Amino acid sequence: MSILNVYVTSENNSTELRLSKASTIDNLKIKLEPITGISAGFQQLELHHDGAFVCSLEGHPQETMLGAFPIEEYWTVHVIDTNPSRVKGQFNDVSLVQKFELPDEEYEKRTDSVLAFKKRNNLGRFNDAASDASATSLQNRAFEEAAKSIKLGDRCEVDVGGGSLKRRGTVRFIGLTEFQAGIWVGVQYDEPLGKNDGSMQGVRYFSCAPKYGSFVRPDKIQAGDFPEEDLFSDEDM
Repeated sequence: MSILNVYVTSENNSTELRLSKASTIDNLKIKLEPITGISAGFQQLELHHDGAFVCSLEGHPQETMLGAFPIEEYWTVHVIDTNPSRVKGQFNDVSLVQKFELPDEEYEKRTDSVLAFKKRNNLGRFNDAASDASATSLQNRAFEEAAKSIKLGDRCEVDVGGGSLKRRGTVRFIGLTEFQAGIWVGVQYDEPLGKNDGSMQGVRYFSCAPKYGSFVRPDKIQAGDFPEEDLFSDEDM
């Protein structure tokens, strides 16, 4: 076979190449120069097979043909750079490359950047709907976690004023509602300080006297030993 498929390897790359057995070593080196980035005058060629060294292609007249060596289909021609002034790894060591860094304020002004594309198409953090949906999802998971510590019939204290105002009552409902997404807790207050009778928008979730019922988020409720307060305990007998 006068044409062979061979592998060409060097410190910087590896490729597959079709070579003619009639190619001289001199012409082969010229052909390999743009492939390996090694000047023909500094190339030292070796023949390998299955990872093992077979022979050197050096020390022969440059007009010697490739077919004069025991080369077969898919053997490897390995190219060594003998240039004494070369910098080792100069083509594949990224630490040797001087990097260009664009200041953030300049990058944000560009109209041809990935950032500009995201802004134009409302993607990622520029998608308000997606951001809101993500925040809502996290909030709902927090409500679900808080609801695990509450059960029907629990006595509870409800934070209705950022920690400064609390109301006591009994848990009458825990679950999803039709009036708003996420988990809600229905509470029957001890006093008529609520907003409903256990129903909302025509749907009944529990029953209590008017103005005694209210729906609150689970994170506003603390279940525990909260006895009903005696409203007349401070009055004279």
